Amino acid sequence: MNLITEHTFHIPVMGLGFTIDTPLKVGHLGISSVVSIVEDHLIEDMREVICKNEKIDFIPILKTEDDYRAKRISAYLNLLDLLVKRNTEALKHEKFTEGSSICRYFELLPENSNAKKLFCDMLLQGGEQREKSQEVLREYIVPGAIDVNIMTKVDKTNYDAKGEALPQEYSDALSALRGFAKSKLSSAVVFSAGLNPRLYSYCEKFADFFPPLNKKKIILKVSDYRSALIQGKFLAKKGLWVSEFRIESGLNCGGHAFASEGLLLGPILEEFKNRRDELYIELYETCVSGLAAKGLAFGQRPDFRISAQGGIGTALEDQFLRSFYELNATGWGSPFLLVPESTSVDNDTLMKLAAATPQDYYLSHSSPLGVPFNNFRPSSSEIQRKSRIAKNRPGSPCYLKFLSFNTEFTEKPICVASREYQNLKIKQLKEKIEDPEELNTEITRIVEKDCLCEGLGTSARLSNKGSLSHGLKAVAVCPGPNLAYFSGIFSLKEMVDHIYGRTNILNSIYRPHMFINELKLYVDYLKKEVEDSLKNFDQKRNASLWNFKVNLLKGIEYYFEKIVPIFSPIRDASDDFAQQLMAFKAGLNLIYIENNQVQR
Repeated sequence: MNLITEHTFHIPVMGLGFTIDTPLKVGHLGISSVVSIVEDHLIEDMREVICKNEKIDFIPILKTEDDYRAKRISAYLNLLDLLVKRNTEALKHEKFTEGSSICRYFELLPENSNAKKLFCDMLLQGGEQREKSQEVLREYIVPGAIDVNIMTKVDKTNYDAKGEALPQEYSDALSALRGFAKSKLSSAVVFSAGLNPRLYSYCEKFADFFPPLNKKKIILKVSDYRSALIQGKFLAKKGLWVSEFRIESGLNCGGHAFASEGLLLGPILEEFKNRRDELYIELYETCVSGLAAKGLAFGQRPDFRISAQGGIGTALEDQFLRSFYELNATGWGSPFLLVPESTSVDNDTLMKLAAATPQDYYLSHSSPLGVPFNNFRPSSSEIQRKSRIAKNRPGSPCYLKFLSFNTEFTEKPICVASREYQNLKIKQLKEKIEDPEELNTEITRIVEKDCLCEGLGTSARLSNKGSLSHGLKAVAVCPGPNLAYFSGIFSLKEMVDHIYGRTNILNSIYRPHMFINELKLYVDYLKKEVEDSLKNFDQKRNASLWNFKVNLLKGIEYYFEKIVPIFSPIRDASDDFAQQLMAFKAGLNLIYIENNQVQR
């Protein structure tokens, strides 16, 4: 009997709040999702809202309590665990009547799943055989995973009431990990945004990550094979096993975008496919040694999964990725922002997303982390940011301080999106730069930074009628550009049916294959980087841009060699695919003919 959900997709983390309660909405239906656990204030407010809705006594965890961040996270995750299990158990005991949740559970499953086939057979049966089949089906019902996400870069030092720095285990990321580790969940933590040595090492403090318990698993979100190997070995040496690598497109994704040196998704997946056994063996042998040093050992060979996410838009793309690259699963993120049954999106933002045009989605420099950030022009957060600039009051009041890392003007780190920093920086620029055009350019770069700590959680507060943080109502939203091909508001069934090819909910805008869409994003990104490099020439940076270009050209050749022949007999637009590859190849060469300073 398979005790793992038979769905082949998961819903990745989105922002701080868009998937904060997704497990409550879809977990009992067998759909796995990921919750961000860094913002403890939002988590505590959501715990209060959910307790009130479920008529559960709510005892607040105050900021005056020792280790309140971790305690809030544990309490919230325990609440999700309790309710998802309760809802799943209630579903199991329902009658198989039309429209019931138990029927819905099986109707949502992919057509080739064992449980779906048994369900369809049961519907044709009668009498005693039908009842026996129904009892068998009940045993197939398992909840989706309640996984959690920690963005490794969000790990500032925290301070006590006297302004003294707390020990490192009270930093944001370590506190979040401790909250997860001490919760009752049997699920995984997803580490995203790269290696954080002290965070990864901190996992060693908790027995749940090791055999024989193995209640907590580790998933790494990675951009390429090299990153997976380096991070995986770092953990394996400590006896910590990575149960899944989630490969995400560098630019064709939501949230922060980490351009992977021009490495395209197709070639990256090909390397994982070809070296999968090699990666498993190396990590397994290293992990066995790491466990032995602790007097531990695997009871049985551990699971090893590889999935991909970022820009998937059709059932054919989903099926191709899973079959050709031998993936265990895929991640579908931004389209679920249009599904109120699955995510927490306030009505104003939902309506704007449902009616958006491709021009509304863009790659910005809004993030205080200094990492490109997928943004949405009509968002109330963007409108607020521009309004503050127009009133000569750029920057945000900084209450939560999760992204406070800058010490250019202050001893204690502050956020570059804060009003304090932007005022100090603009004053400095005005004193240093005489040329009006240059000054305006530099000031524009400074005031583009926006508050994400508040903005990415506000939608969840509004949609759940929770209390607003410091009365702030502006919503930041970070959909991937792939959302441009979805218009309207959809039911959960419609979205899942789309993923599995039972219906098509794409809008009428021409949509190239996801590989082409990603390639365009990379070429556009490179053009902007080259333009900027010509204004501020730097030999090292230009060498990096050259490698970026070389990798893009290699990726195009890979698609010509491996993908075009596959698409030719099965895809009407195969010629279009090849023609677009040729166009981008020519365009890349034109960039470097025109800007020959980048050439070696």
